[in-house]
Amino acid sequence: MRVPSSSLRKTREASRSSADIEPGSPFDRLRRAPWLLWSVFAAIHVALLIGVLPFIVKGTSGGDVSWYQGVAHHALKTGEWPVFGRDWVYPAGAVLIVMLPAVLGFAFYQVLWLVFIAASNAVAVWFLIDRGTRRRDLTATWFYLATLAVLSPVVLMRIEGFTAPAVVVALLFLSSRPRVAGVLLAAATWVKVWPAAVIAAALVASSKRWAILVTSVGVSVIVAAVVFLFGGGSHLTSFVTAQDSRPLQLEAPLATPWVWMSMFGVPGARIFHDHPLNTEEVTGPGDSWLVAHGTMLMLLVMLALLVLLALAMRRLSIFARPTGRELDLVLLGSLGLASAFVVFNKVVSPQYLLWLTPIVAVGLLSKPVEWRFPGVLLVVTSVVTTLVYPVFYDQLMAAHPAAVILLAVRNLLLLAAFAWAVWKVARVAFVRPTVPLGTRPFDVAVRNISY
Repeated sequence: MRVPSSSLRKTREASRSSADIEPGSPFDRLRRAPWLLWSVFAAIHVALLIGVLPFIVKGTSGGDVSWYQGVAHHALKTGEWPVFGRDWVYPAGAVLIVMLPAVLGFAFYQVLWLVFIAASNAVAVWFLIDRGTRRRDLTATWFYLATLAVLSPVVLMRIEGFTAPAVVVALLFLSSRPRVAGVLLAAATWVKVWPAAVIAAALVASSKRWAILVTSVGVSVIVAAVVFLFGGGSHLTSFVTAQDSRPLQLEAPLATPWVWMSMFGVPGARIFHDHPLNTEEVTGPGDSWLVAHGTMLMLLVMLALLVLLALAMRRLSIFARPTGRELDLVLLGSLGLASAFVVFNKVVSPQYLLWLTPIVAVGLLSKPVEWRFPGVLLVVTSVVTTLVYPVFYDQLMAAHPAAVILLAVRNLLLLAAFAWAVWKVARVAFVRPTVPLGTRPFDVAVRNISY
């Protein structure tokens, strides 16, 4: 069959373009040098270690780690463990994360926390470098480290710092080792619930859905059995009910109208501190409906997105073979669902950006051009988020106009990430492609556009 000359021309141009990106200049070689990436990785964690040295010297902890340390100390001293003996805001798996740094005593709690979180990130970075080196493109690793560096004052001191690396590895294993991916995603969900968004996307859009489902259910059964065995059955799902009754958190996009009311001095609108949960929240006229029904609103948005994802999957199956679907729709669906988890959630904190960065990192690894926009968007969002907290957080709690506007900008950026993912899924679901929708496992050359 005769190949059109235009196709041959495009093939030659693509070959020349591929040759142009071969590492030749000193800058190219430096940018693709694994040792430089590991040096940046080490610098991020060493800088944080230096920052918390005053706490380590005194045998205490800084940031939210001090709250985790208090929970662990109370559990060991009184025998009343979270989840096993009382309700808690986190799933049962988070108990292990909180208790493990106390293994050498509370004087070393902060040190061990940093050691464990550095080890978790090292695993994710190693896999990103390994896959990126094969593709001669380490953009994904640079993105992951950039967001980690910008958000490090917060994310490396929160539980999300453990779940994000697990999701990175799980997404990389989704095609080749779906059972391992299912175990990692389920375990991460029982630490912090957001990886359930990735599981949901995989169950709808992945050809390996049954392997993921079986292993996820297996992990969940084991966790539930352990909790019931030690008398905590009545508290197993307390993290769901605890969130459902909470007021609007200050940084939640849904709280924006009441933050602005507080800034303008509307009677009844105010920002206040929740001492038991150590968070800042906002209340005001007309917020009662959203407080009562906010969780349901979020779930309805996510359900609608799952329906859209199913339509896209049905359309995709017409044009593509099953193998490798994960790379196209699971990533987009995961980003859309995780973004909905943030944008439509009553409770939002700075570390919630780590719900999005693992997905975008793997997206940049699989298709750097298509995922460039959300990559840049999340780097900018990370910078603005760090400006909101901790840089200008005192001003935000005082409802200073500049800080309130900065928070509004951050929330609009989060909304843009959600809109991009929904738009991409909708294109697959409703727009007829001009070429077959190509899907592929990792390390297979790109031949056409998938979405």
